[in-house]
Amino acid sequence: MLKVKTGQSTKANAAEAGREAASYVKDEIKDMRMAFVYSGVQYDQKELIRSISMELPGVPLIGNTSFTGVITPEGFTSGDDGFVGIMSLSDSDMTVGVAGMEKEGTARETGHKVAEKALLAAGKEEAPDYFYMSAPPGEEEYYLKGITEVIGRVPFFGGSAADNTITGEWLVYAENIVTADGVAVAFFYSDKPFANKFTGAYNETTNAGVITKIDGDRTLVEIDGVTALDKYREWTGASAEDVAGGNLLGYAVCKPLAVKDRLGDLAAIRHPMNGNEDGSIAIGNNLAVGTAVIQMEASVDELIASVGKTLEELKAKIGGPIGGLHLVHCGGRRAGIDARIDEVTEQIKKSVGDIPFIVEFTFGEYGYEDDGNNTCGGLMLSFTAFGK
Repeated sequence: MLKVKTGQSTKANAAEAGREAASYVKDEIKDMRMAFVYSGVQYDQKELIRSISMELPGVPLIGNTSFTGVITPEGFTSGDDGFVGIMSLSDSDMTVGVAGMEKEGTARETGHKVAEKALLAAGKEEAPDYFYMSAPPGEEEYYLKGITEVIGRVPFFGGSAADNTITGEWLVYAENIVTADGVAVAFFYSDKPFANKFTGAYNETTNAGVITKIDGDRTLVEIDGVTALDKYREWTGASAEDVAGGNLLGYAVCKPLAVKDRLGDLAAIRHPMNGNEDGSIAIGNNLAVGTAVIQMEASVDELIASVGKTLEELKAKIGGPIGGLHLVHCGGRRAGIDARIDEVTEQIKKSVGDIPFIVEFTFGEYGYEDDGNNTCGGLMLSFTAFGK
């Protein structure tokens, strides 16, 4: 049977914080297969991981830095001097292969290599039942392409590393690898049920157009032949100041854009990050010319309520007893929710009761819906359930 435990700490010293967080889970070490670790950028991450490893010898660790805090059953955990949350998975019948590496060559080439390393770590030649990925913001789709080259289309979940100030201090880690430019994966082999609910949980408006020009992968230049910022302001009623530079990042939390998958099962949110002087928009994920982009919307009340709603959908999707929950919640949504973050904790506890869980706050979310492809998005929820 799968056993999941969580721990947390806000001690200022990284080593002490790691020891305290690990102390909550170490009694299950006999069958512990891996542990997720999410922490604040204030810490020396290598020292933090080293201290947890000393408490959990032989247990593969994987994770990344999280935006402003984590949530466990103990509540929202944050601190000016740092924070850490841990969730361990123990199951004698489960095999997990964890691997991480700094970028070597292109992101796609690195994804290919890390997948081979994870297979080796698991002692397997066949594809896993599902996998987890963590990467920095920027090239997530390409890391995923490289992994898929090795194992094919396998259900996945995870999120992009974050920091507290959106200044690129984020880090990804797996065992002894701590890097700002690389990727980490965990390949899971288990006969227990698994389910992922991936959603923006926004309301679709009637505002839609075709992307007619982009610059690179993530700069939206024109919609329907009109400068992107002009079209966005027309749709949303935003002022010039609302969308100027970094102001757009916060404004768009309640009014983002989205692209649908080929069957319409998933509206993958595309977060407008920056309003550029030339009228283009920096977007948080990849775009393609000739595809439709839709304006979405939600109030802060709806962002909070969506957590409980998504959990209910996840519970229905797995259709059986749940051993633990790994909840990826966008950091941008968390910023929009701001001081009401405890209401998110209330939503979770009301929905799942005493099921152990951990929430990380990311700058990119990964998941899938129905038979669609694995997808990366922003301002989204990627909620994962591990069956008992």
